[in-house]
Amino acid sequence: MNYDFTEAELLFAGEVEKAAAQMPLAPASGTFFSNAEIKAALGLLAKTPYLAVGLDKSAGMGAVIHMASMESLASLAPSMALCVEMSTRVFGRLLAAHGSDVAKEKVLKPLLAGNLVGAVALSEGAMNVENDPFSTQGLEQGDGFSVTGAKNWVVNAPAADVIAVAGRVGDKVAFFLVPAGAPGLLVEAPATTMGYEAAPLSGLSLENCAVPRDMILGPFDAKTILAEARELENLVLLGLALGAMKSAFGQAKAHAKSHKSGGKPIIAFQEVGFKLSEMLTMLQASELLAFRAAWLAEKGDKATADVLLCAKVFVAECAEKVTGEALRILSGAGWTGTGPAQGAFRNAKWSQIAGTSTEIARVKIGDSALGYK
Repeated sequence: MNYDFTEAELLFAGEVEKAAAQMPLAPASGTFFSNAEIKAALGLLAKTPYLAVGLDKSAGMGAVIHMASMESLASLAPSMALCVEMSTRVFGRLLAAHGSDVAKEKVLKPLLAGNLVGAVALSEGAMNVENDPFSTQGLEQGDGFSVTGAKNWVVNAPAADVIAVAGRVGDKVAFFLVPAGAPGLLVEAPATTMGYEAAPLSGLSLENCAVPRDMILGPFDAKTILAEARELENLVLLGLALGAMKSAFGQAKAHAKSHKSGGKPIIAFQEVGFKLSEMLTMLQASELLAFRAAWLAEKGDKATADVLLCAKVFVAECAEKVTGEALRILSGAGWTGTGPAQGAFRNAKWSQIAGTSTEIARVKIGDSALGYK
C-alpha cells in the first residue's frame, strides 16, 4: 500500500475540505437537516469528484484519499457528513453495483449530480441484522412487487427522495427502491439522538407498497448482500470516527497551548503533554488502519472482511477515548462550551453501535480471523 498522495489527490482533498467548511453545523430552522439543506451540501461536493468516488470510475480517486477526505468532512460538518455518506456511499454504491439501467438513469444519475438524497433501510427490531431475519417482505404482484414491513434507525429517512428498503423475497433478500410519498409508505418523525443531532433518523413502515421490477436490486443470497451492505456502512463509520477524533484533538491541542495555569500554558505540564501524545498516537494508528481497510476493500482483497472488522473495533473505541480525553483537557471549557470536542464525544458512540457493532465484530473476528470456525 502506498501512503503517499499524488498532487491530484491532495488537490481533491483540499477541494472537499473547502466545501465542508461551507456546510452548516445545524439546520437554519428546526432541529434536523431538511432535504433542501442536504442537497445544498451535496451540490457543493458535486463540484468536485467526491460524490462519484466508488460509484463512477471516471472520478479518478481511490478509496484511501476518499477516507482521508471523509475524515476532513466529518471533522468540519459531522451531522451533514453522516447524511452525505449514507446517501452517497451506502445507498449510491449499492445502486451503482446492482441497479437496473432504468434505476441508474432515474436515481443514480441525479444522485451523482447532487440532486437526490438516498437512504438505506436495513434494521428492524434490533440494529443487528446478522442474527435477526427480516420480517419485511416483497410479494410478486403484476409487473413488480408489493412490499410490507417496518424498519428502524434509518438515517436520512425523513429527508430522502428514495429509500432502498431491504426485504425478503422467498429465501433471498432484495432492496426495493421506494420514492418519498409513495402510497403505503409512512415515515415516522425524526428521533432525538445523543449524537449527530442534526441528521434526520427515523423508523418507517410499508403497507402493500408497490415497487416496479426495474426499481428492485436483487434478489440476492441474503448472507452475501447483507455483508456487502454492512461493509459499505462500516467504511463510512470509520471515516466518521476519524473525523470525531480529528476535531476533538484539534480543539484540545489549541486549548492546551492557549490556556494558562500558574503562568504557563497547560501543554507545558507533562500530564497534559502525555495525554495529547496518547491521543495523537491513537488518531495516527486509527488513520493507518482505516486507510488499509479502505484500500483492501477497493482491491477486493479476501482479507478485507477481517481487517475491516479489526478497524471497526479499534477506530470506533479509540474515538470514544480520544474525544473523552479532549474534554478532560478542556475541563470547564468542554463542559460548558459548544465546541467540536463536546459534539465529537456524543457522536463517537454511533460508530460503535451502528453497522456491525464492536461486540459483534469481535465475535466475527474470533470466528474468522482467529480460526474458531
